[in-house]
Amino acid sequence: MTIKNYMKKLSHKLQDDLKRQALNIRRDIITISAKAGSTHIGSLLSTVDILTALYFDILRIDPKKPNNSNRDRFILSKGHGCLGLYCTLANRGFISKKILNEYCKDGSTLPIHPVRGSVPGIEATTGSLGHGLGMGLGLALARKRDNESGRVFVLLSDGECDEGSTWEAVMLAGHLKTDNLIAIVDYNKIQCYGHVKDILDLEPFTDKWRANGWEAIEVNGHKFEELIPALRSIPSQVGKPTVIIAHTARGKGVPSMENKLEWYYYNIKSENLDKILAELI
Repeated sequence: MTIKNYMKKLSHKLQDDLKRQALNIRRDIITISAKAGSTHIGSLLSTVDILTALYFDILRIDPKKPNNSNRDRFILSKGHGCLGLYCTLANRGFISKKILNEYCKDGSTLPIHPVRGSVPGIEATTGSLGHGLGMGLGLALARKRDNESGRVFVLLSDGECDEGSTWEAVMLAGHLKTDNLIAIVDYNKIQCYGHVKDILDLEPFTDKWRANGWEAIEVNGHKFEELIPALRSIPSQVGKPTVIIAHTARGKGVPSMENKLEWYYYNIKSENLDKILAELI
């Protein structure tokens, strides 16, 4: 099913608010990654609009009560993108900017991959690709069996959809009809050594999810007018887990970085920081 089935006009105020939040998160990512000398910049920037939609409109969460038993859970399966999650949590009020600025420093509670319990809002330890969806499925099943209302959202990279463990979870989730489980794929079509279609072509990607009992929705992962209606529609079909296949651009928001493989490995040099911030859109 395509997003056309879910299109609802969003208010200009909501769209403007979300765009402002996304710009703030991108600015934090660039500034803090430059200070830390960390990499994966392109992969971080491709997820920002997805994270913004989730944390500022969709997820049933409360920064003042981060352990509420009926909260929605979010698992960042692509753990190498955790700086984007940290920046989102800071802008949403889960952690302070002081803690955020300690990213990757000695003694910091914010390591380069997320660790459960390190700070409020981190629900799972991830980084070994292919594990997040299986963990999410376990959480979703437990919630159903305990009659808890919260949903489980898992953000995956397209590259980790090469992993057999991902597809084991896809098959089992469809079989068990876990309609409180939502997968979101950051489909930027570039992985660490090249383009996805050249490393291991995933197409027909949407059809594979549907064949395993999932409701599949394709969206532009940078347009809130597509992301928000699709995410608000969940569960779009009772008795089926949902996958949002979000077509994105690696390095989104910095034109000189967009869709460039090298920004998987490059870090931002301090002398280039102001230039890159000025380029940010």
